[in-house]
Amino acid sequence: MTGKKVLIIDDESSIREMIAIALEMAGYEYLEAENIQQAHEMIVDHRPDLVLVDWMMPGGSGVELTRRLKKDSTTAEIPVIILTAKSEEDNKIQGLEVGADDYITKPFSPRELVARLKAVLRRATPQGVDEPIEIEGLMLDPVSQRVTIGSRPLDMGPTEYRLLKFLMTHQERAYSRAQLLDQVWGGNVYVEERTVDVHIRRLRKAIGSTHDFLIQTVRGTGYRFSTKRVV
Repeated sequence: MTGKKVLIIDDESSIREMIAIALEMAGYEYLEAENIQQAHEMIVDHRPDLVLVDWMMPGGSGVELTRRLKKDSTTAEIPVIILTAKSEEDNKIQGLEVGADDYITKPFSPRELVARLKAVLRRATPQGVDEPIEIEGLMLDPVSQRVTIGSRPLDMGPTEYRLLKFLMTHQERAYSRAQLLDQVWGGNVYVEERTVDVHIRRLRKAIGSTHDFLIQTVRGTGYRFSTKRVV
């Protein structure tokens, strides 16, 4: 598995199924949406690594969704590939001008789709982002989704893992509970802000007393990940 998650947005179930099979064979996880409203909710909740969207969709177009995603700072970095039967140059330009990362004209082969998808992900993924992150002996491997201290694997739940990954990749910055909820849980998940405190406690317990100083409470704000010990 690549560890990458792709959202397929198309109102035709046969197209979604064909794309899903191709992605699965290439080692990608996938999600499916059949309309724009459902797609936007899934993007906010699940944070896919890439979006494949059909140009013509019920309740709006793929171009409109792309424009909306690219204008929102929380989703602007998610790459988008527009799928369409429109082959005219003006339509391609329109799709690219609103921020689409690529444009594939139907009909297309599964091999072409996967090759273009890989190319977009390579361009969109900063070099080294899939490399293990090591801080003060605490190691997080994004590919295998394992966390270790030395050779000792740590046992933690999926939410604690996502929380740790976000904090380790955004060091030395304080985040409010609301910001952490948006980034880790997703904007459409309605839970109390104090839920963050519960998972922070679990995360500190999981990494143990030798490393829990890395996850610091910022009074009046929330939390930060820092190697600088608080005196």
